[in-house]
Amino acid sequence: MARVAARLSDDGQQSTHPVDEVLPLPKLALYGFQHVLAFYAGAVIVPIIVGNALKLSPEQLVYLINADLFTCGIASIIQAWGIGRIGARLPLIQGVTFTAVSPMIAIGLGAGGGTAALLVIYGAVITAGIATFAFAWLPAKAFRTVMRLFPPVVTGTVITVLGIVLIPVGLNDAAGGLGSPDFGEPKHFAYAGGTMLFILVLMKLGRPFVSSISILLGLVGGTAVAFLLGDAKFGDVGNSDWIGVTTPFHFGVPKFEWFPIVLMLIVMLITMVETTGDTYAVGDIVGKDVDSETVARALRADGAATALGGVLNSFPYVAFAENVGLVRMTKVKSRFVVVAAGVFMIILGLLPKAAAIVAAVPHGVLGGAATVMFAMVALAGIQTLAKVDLKEEKNALIVGVSLAFALLPATVPVFFTKHMDADLSSLLNSGVTLGATSAIVLNLIFNGLAKDEVPVVPVVALPAQPAAAPAGAEKADPADGADEAGEAGEADEADGAGEADRAQTEKGEKAEKAVTADGAQAPASS
Repeated sequence: MARVAARLSDDGQQSTHPVDEVLPLPKLALYGFQHVLAFYAGAVIVPIIVGNALKLSPEQLVYLINADLFTCGIASIIQAWGIGRIGARLPLIQGVTFTAVSPMIAIGLGAGGGTAALLVIYGAVITAGIATFAFAWLPAKAFRTVMRLFPPVVTGTVITVLGIVLIPVGLNDAAGGLGSPDFGEPKHFAYAGGTMLFILVLMKLGRPFVSSISILLGLVGGTAVAFLLGDAKFGDVGNSDWIGVTTPFHFGVPKFEWFPIVLMLIVMLITMVETTGDTYAVGDIVGKDVDSETVARALRADGAATALGGVLNSFPYVAFAENVGLVRMTKVKSRFVVVAAGVFMIILGLLPKAAAIVAAVPHGVLGGAATVMFAMVALAGIQTLAKVDLKEEKNALIVGVSLAFALLPATVPVFFTKHMDADLSSLLNSGVTLGATSAIVLNLIFNGLAKDEVPVVPVVALPAQPAAAPAGAEKADPADGADEAGEAGEADEADGAGEADRAQTEKGEKAEKAVTADGAQAPASS
């Protein structure tokens, strides 16, 4: 089905769809910066968690944060602006996926940590990005066949597993950072608990915009308290440069190893599910049809951004769900707002002092905020599973057994560290990998492939078509994206009674079928 970018205004003239509207520069700047605020905490948490786990120096961590923000800006512009058949041209912000956190830590620790571990990670990221980009160019039939592997029972289970596996990462930070000399001291939990409480209060009592940036405000508030109590050190901020440019392969030439590449391919398979869901969701919010070509363009942008991330010292990219929620809340639908946000992120990525401030956030404060975010990821998965008929025993088994497999690495780590080959352990010692693989395989065993028309995410309701309106109904608002069907709706109003008579004599005719004045079927869509 062709997608129509323009609509008819009240005077019959063609007007620009809200998604394609270029707002005045002040509004673009304001709304774009709002997206950056909503996105910032989630964007910088991933490089901080991975960098701390790999024991990077403060200077290396600052560089990692700058590289992440810089690449996020480029990736978001590619997704929202679009380059040829790359990019969904929807208001979608790109950020580093949480799905990759545990696998990247597993790969990095298996490689010995430090910058040597980053080289192995980047080799896997580049390969997985290229593979994702190539996959999204498959013929439509082959593309749909692969997507049928991911019905809601699989996507819901994977997202739930992702949140459950990440929560311990946040809790370890809340305890002071795994391996730190004062790990587990009460003061760290006090900072984490205070930060978490502050975030929850903001989400409960704050205005919608304040609620949308509650994570960021929690990090700022917790860090300010820690600074006043002498537990936040900003000495590295003064030592950082004002301007810093991210250069390709800053840490060295990537290393391409087989098992890390396989692991990262699995990660990108999961992120494809995330981006598909976010694309359908934002399309529904802005009133723009989303078809398989739109999803394919979004995934091409994911693949291109991920490969670019490996080159520019960053990680795999995905459409950020947090900003999809912001679009729904603010009702600002222009994709050029996201382009403006991308420009802001590129500028922030060139300011090492800003990254140094972020890197100085105490572990306890970071852990409190991260735990809230990861818990919300798990909740998103549970919400998806609510669409699944779990009274069916086969669906319940898929979910339950996959959750059990996902908990195996955290529950019995010795099995992977002492009784398994190191390469194989780097692949399987991840709850996300085991849980996702289990969900996909068990779904194939119990349910087979989903029907060809079933999307990989819960079906998003599209604007009602006027052709289905009963006699006497008002014509649909052009803003609902159904302008071209308006005349059919009027014809249906004029001939509604006659259709009722014909419906009684024409067995099998659908009740909602619209008939024009001369008896021809009205078009259901543009």
